Amino acid sequence: MPGSPYTDLDRPPLDARRLRRALITPESLWTRLVLHGETGSTNADAAEAARAGEPEGLVVVAERQTAGRGRRGRTWESPARAGLAVSVLLRPGVAVPDRDWPVVPPPRYGWLPLLAGVALVEAVDLLAELDSALKWPNDLLVWPDPRNGHPSESPPSGQPDGDAAGRAGGEAKAAGILAEGVSGAGGADQAVVLGLGVNVTLRATELPVNPTGLPATSLRLAGAAATDRDPLLRALLRGIDRWYDRWRTAGGDALACGLHEAYVRNCATLGREVRVLLPAGDELVGTASTVDPDGQLVLTTADGERRIAAGDVLHLR
Repeated sequence: MPGSPYTDLDRPPLDARRLRRALITPESLWTRLVLHGETGSTNADAAEAARAGEPEGLVVVAERQTAGRGRRGRTWESPARAGLAVSVLLRPGVAVPDRDWPVVPPPRYGWLPLLAGVALVEAVDLLAELDSALKWPNDLLVWPDPRNGHPSESPPSGQPDGDAAGRAGGEAKAAGILAEGVSGAGGADQAVVLGLGVNVTLRATELPVNPTGLPATSLRLAGAAATDRDPLLRALLRGIDRWYDRWRTAGGDALACGLHEAYVRNCATLGREVRVLLPAGDELVGTASTVDPDGQLVLTTADGERRIAAGDVLHLR
């Protein structure tokens, strides 16, 4: 049947009713889930809802995006049902007494994309059983399986469990995260929209070109043990819910809630020589030493220590 979501049996559609029943519960962060067969951008949809006064907890999912966006205005597209395109609406500046959540100061909002990254890498590790890690600030890296027509080196052997910084070579990008601030009328009640795009079952011929030079891959090409999007989406959203609760309860203090420790443990950027392309167009080269309490990358350069709040990171070795 032409156009049917069941035409490609390797890419079954998501079931909105089942997802709502599993995710929208009295104790959950999530309050409403919208599933589109096709939309321009889930981030744009969530941002529009935020400007209209939508409360925290909205989840927007699309089987296909026609105008998905990444950092610096890059596009993020994939065939229908071949990946996850999901955005969530958060309002960390609004206190929630029933949950004992104080207001989080805006300088700490920079932890939100890192929080989503931790939830994502944990979900992929659990369900796909892949060697995966995070590239600061917003990419999921995996080490593809060369037997799947996507040649790459394997990660070095002998690394301790959880030692993301020790990996080198052969890495490829399987997902990206984009955080956007959204203000209401008069700049009040600033919301944050977190968008995640995950390549799940893309084939080698369907992969996008990454302008930063890091090759793209998918969970399937990397040899994932499972590529069912439904449990992956559930695990991702439950992970964001769990970490967001900890972070909000701590007033956005990433050290106090354990988020800083979890991010550092899963970050492949730390300990590496990197080139950082800054938003203004200039660049820095140095060794990524750590992530500070505000979520900034600490870079040791020939001219001293620099702290980076935003930029594109290229791993040099």
